[in-house]
Amino acid sequence: MAEIVVLGAGLGGTLMAFELLPQLRREDRVTLIGEGRSYHFVPSNPWVAVGWRARRDIEIDLAPVMAKRNVRLIDQGAKRVDPVENRIELNDGTMVPYDYLVIATGPDLAFDEIPGLGPEGVTQSVCHVAHAERAYVAFQEFCKEPGPIVVGAVQGASCYGPAYEFALILDTELRKRKLRDRVPMTFVTAEPYIGHLGLDGVGDTKGLLESEFRNRHIKWITNAKMASAEPGVMHVEEFGEDGALKKTHDLPFKFSMMLPAFRGVAAVRGIEKLVNPRGFVLIDEHQRNPHFRNVFAIGVCVAIPPTGPTPVPVGVPKTGFMIESMVTATAENVGALLRGREPTARATWNAICLADFGDGGVAFVAKPQIPPRNTNWAAKGTWVHLAKVGFEKYFLRKIRGGTSEPFYERFLMKKLDLHKLKENA
Repeated sequence: MAEIVVLGAGLGGTLMAFELLPQLRREDRVTLIGEGRSYHFVPSNPWVAVGWRARRDIEIDLAPVMAKRNVRLIDQGAKRVDPVENRIELNDGTMVPYDYLVIATGPDLAFDEIPGLGPEGVTQSVCHVAHAERAYVAFQEFCKEPGPIVVGAVQGASCYGPAYEFALILDTELRKRKLRDRVPMTFVTAEPYIGHLGLDGVGDTKGLLESEFRNRHIKWITNAKMASAEPGVMHVEEFGEDGALKKTHDLPFKFSMMLPAFRGVAAVRGIEKLVNPRGFVLIDEHQRNPHFRNVFAIGVCVAIPPTGPTPVPVGVPKTGFMIESMVTATAENVGALLRGREPTARATWNAICLADFGDGGVAFVAKPQIPPRNTNWAAKGTWVHLAKVGFEKYFLRKIRGGTSEPFYERFLMKKLDLHKLKENA
């Protein structure tokens, strides 16, 4: 009998548990360890932050779902991974042994690295549904007495799409409320240009997103470091292409949402040969740690180098489609090991994304995610918003049903037929 443990019950971990099941022998068991027993659909968090969704709309109780699939669910959360002893210490002190471990924790949100950043500081976040709920409360108060807004992503961030989404969703909501004319908006980002996305752009994301910002009267600052924030003011340093400080900005705001940098979670951070200095898990081409050969990692927690040097540090995103390909490859590789074979499956690491703006959006396809690419395409239209609404419903329905099918592949490539949309663009 083999004990396969999946650490993390978010997007990657939940899908990982489902996709491992067909790979098991009769005597094997899958255990899923999460912080609590709830799953929430992270791409919908920007909608929660403006009141278009409630938490109950995008949250699922995983206990009955996992019980239905005979997956053991532990909701204590992990205190520390011990890859030498092949066990995990839970937050309550319990030890969980494993034969194979898949780390799918997602990131630790590094709000503490910048004074004033985050929900415990003076800016908001949409990284977690609880943060989005707090942001909505703050947004409701803001609308009683509007003023300047600052939205963006700080230095070292590796997730930019939600920042663009939220800025443009705010614009849409404020126009609905007839308040947009009272709200100057500034987008602040570590990216070297608008639409870089941590991917050196996809298709003409630079032109598409700059056009959206101009049409919606959103100013921007690129190559930016957030130095600190205090109530009502954000201190930002803007750098030139040579990396030298170009200008400082003291940006007034009455509402702000800034995405933080990510790092590895405390349960793995600092473990020699398992993680890099930032705490992200080191993997080979088969999602396997080069030193601890029974440990795999998928999703945001894996170490991926940036696409190239930039004046301000910019990380690489791990998108849903990319994570799904990691999950599939890892499941196949664990299945091979269970049967005495060596892993051969590799993730495709393609990016296919829908970025919603509330009344439209941008879709892009990057195959592979890191350039140079075989496919490099982006387009915008009202259909993107409608497609994202449809995908949310589709994904949540499938998770509740405990399915192991590849969600992104099936919905984006088959139901939406993005290949055909690209050809006709």
